[in-house]
Amino acid sequence: MKKLTIVKEYVIITLVTALLGLSFHIFMIPSRVNIGSVSGLSMVISQMTGGAVPISIVSFAVNAVLLVLGFIFLGTGFGIKTVYTSLLLPVVLGVYEVLLPNPEPIIGDPFQDVLCHLFLVSFCQAALFNVNASSGGLDIIGKLLNKYLRIDLGKAVASCGLIVALMSYFVSDLKIVVLSVLGTYLNGIILDHFIFGNNIKRRVCILSPKLDEIRKFILTDLHSGATVYDAIGAYNNTPLKEIVVIVNKQEYAALMRFISKTDPSAFVTVYNVNEVSYVPKPRT
Repeated sequence: MKKLTIVKEYVIITLVTALLGLSFHIFMIPSRVNIGSVSGLSMVISQMTGGAVPISIVSFAVNAVLLVLGFIFLGTGFGIKTVYTSLLLPVVLGVYEVLLPNPEPIIGDPFQDVLCHLFLVSFCQAALFNVNASSGGLDIIGKLLNKYLRIDLGKAVASCGLIVALMSYFVSDLKIVVLSVLGTYLNGIILDHFIFGNNIKRRVCILSPKLDEIRKFILTDLHSGATVYDAIGAYNNTPLKEIVVIVNKQEYAALMRFISKTDPSAFVTVYNVNEVSYVPKPRT
């Protein structure tokens, strides 16, 4: 099972990297909009050299430096997958440069090209992060900021990308620079949406006279833990028990169906939870 999981992860990484390179080649290069990334930085440097240095070569060199940081500070598991992605991406870009030299704008409007690229690249970044990998480059810096400063991944990647996006000023007009900055900012928002949209959990707080039945359902059917608190009703000082549980989307749906069937009058409040940190203890 472990080998199958590893193979599955690398298949996902390969397909996602191919899509990432395609998005960059057919949307970002023709529009000359620089969505902050190493690929965008590579495009700027290549243009500053008059095209003497291919984008794929610049991308490879910059990624090599940042990969060392990834191995040192983010661990070998993340590092090995990111090395694979980082080595594959310049190859993919090189293949696209040969197969589709001097690509023409597909849509013709830089703003629409940016939107298409934003959704594709954000989806690819989120897919890579979900298998503990990245496309290298600024994603590594974003991962470092997320790990050590607890900044949301989208905001961390966008912060680094804004610096790169501003560099497009040296090779593009002001309109392209503005689109690059706005695109990088939106990239961070969309990336957080994809990441938290898949991993979001819910904190469910329940007040019910049938709390014991609900507690048993959580423990035996959902195989989840919960916390029971003492509470007092403000209207008549009635002592109550409140149960609080953290559940994912599927567990939340099952829990709400059970509560609706068991006690339709139960008082339930629900909060979105972006991150849960704990060390699971073995059941006795």
